Amino acid sequence: MPLIPRSRTPRPRTRSVRAALLASAVSVCLIAASAPNPAAPLGVGDRLFPHLGNPGYDVQSYDLAFTYPGTNSKPLAAVTTINAVTSARLDRVNLDYAHGKVGSVEVNGAPATFSTAGEDLVVTPAAPLPAGSWMRITVHHTSDPIAAKDQEGGWVQTKDGLAMANQADAGHLVFPCNDHPSDKAMFTIHVTAPNGYTAVANGLPVGADRARRSTTWTYRTRHPMATELAQVSIGRSSVLHRSGPHGLLVRDVVPTKDRKTLEPWLKKTPDQIAWMEGKVGPYPFETYGLLMAEAQTGFELETQTLSLFERELFLEPAYPKWYVESIMVHELSHQWFGDSVTPRTWSDLWLNEGHATWYEALYAEEKANKPMEARMKAAYRASDSWRAAGGPPAAPKAPKAGQKISIFRPNVYDGAALVLYALREEIGRPAFERLERTWVSAHRDGVASTADFEELASAVAGRDLSGFFKAWLYGEKTPPMPGHSDWKSDPPKARKGV
Repeated sequence: MPLIPRSRTPRPRTRSVRAALLASAVSVCLIAASAPNPAAPLGVGDRLFPHLGNPGYDVQSYDLAFTYPGTNSKPLAAVTTINAVTSARLDRVNLDYAHGKVGSVEVNGAPATFSTAGEDLVVTPAAPLPAGSWMRITVHHTSDPIAAKDQEGGWVQTKDGLAMANQADAGHLVFPCNDHPSDKAMFTIHVTAPNGYTAVANGLPVGADRARRSTTWTYRTRHPMATELAQVSIGRSSVLHRSGPHGLLVRDVVPTKDRKTLEPWLKKTPDQIAWMEGKVGPYPFETYGLLMAEAQTGFELETQTLSLFERELFLEPAYPKWYVESIMVHELSHQWFGDSVTPRTWSDLWLNEGHATWYEALYAEEKANKPMEARMKAAYRASDSWRAAGGPPAAPKAPKAGQKISIFRPNVYDGAALVLYALREEIGRPAFERLERTWVSAHRDGVASTADFEELASAVAGRDLSGFFKAWLYGEKTPPMPGHSDWKSDPPKARKGV
């Protein structure tokens, strides 16, 4: 998710593990779950978002159904069905959910009582759920784009409808879920909208049932997905199809009135996919494409199989062609780094954004003669300031109060790409390229941590790199750059009032 500089100031907008995290958090959280307080917010112990996610179960699939009323200023009627496996005995089940109204809840077909605690929906089934059992939770609720408007993400109001931007912690502003990237699941998404609108979601279409005045569109993923990567587009849109490498279905969603204007950009995607495959291996999903939203967000977002872009990025003449193309590659590369291989915790965000920035810069070097070394040298000069302001790449500072996306700082973009550059200099280009391919292959469709990356890098390099990673990922100061002893980092500027 690159934060894109604009020619004008965007309107103010706030946005909103499995095994490893559960091992450290389940015991504490289950004590809370069995305490007398029937409505206690829980979490899986994420350092940056302590109340995200919930212990005691592993979601296998979501079935989401939204009914769009024909205006983006009214709540959508919605039904969320969650299929999960319990990993502990549960008297109550916590779901992340906020900014909507719950009408009823069922657990395994029987009515269940429910209450709220912070941004948790606390569900009490008719009987406790034993460990190792299958559970099916159905929640009838609303999904409110207005309630989420002043929050950090969720629904994005476009000129003619809605889209989603759930990163980092806003999926639960749209639907009840286990809103942590460590618990990936399969998704089926149904959207009913008045005729004249087009609905598109992650994955591939599996049906469009047309009634007299409305159509219900259904999409299904073929690979597991984190809640922060869910996408639903509703608008007066056209869906444009083309073929990518190996016959991959490439579909783009654009405002119908802009389809001819945007086509010169959209047709670049197949070659960009082929370029990425040449670097890291086969594209990991069933389809890909761009969702062009006529909205002001201030960012682009790697929602799985259908990346969200501001339409303005492609229509603003001040942006050089090479720059726009490199941003397209940034979001595309996230399909490997962040979507297919998903961070185990939000402190592992550097693995997403550092790699996306790396391939963005590498594409600009190879296609537009913008040297990687020059960009990395500039990043090195700023690196100490970035670390002082946002923490080192793998230990970012917590988000500011009310500004959850403030974790998306330069230290996890160019600062993290700088770590990858240093790693390439340290172990050599052939080993680095083997590492990249092995990483996305070994962890495809899974979650992985910084420790996993360190372990694999050491194995590929054939030597212990723990000292290298400790300094580069966790140090307050930027270490010397291998092979570039003359590079200097400017001292952090003193903050006002300090």
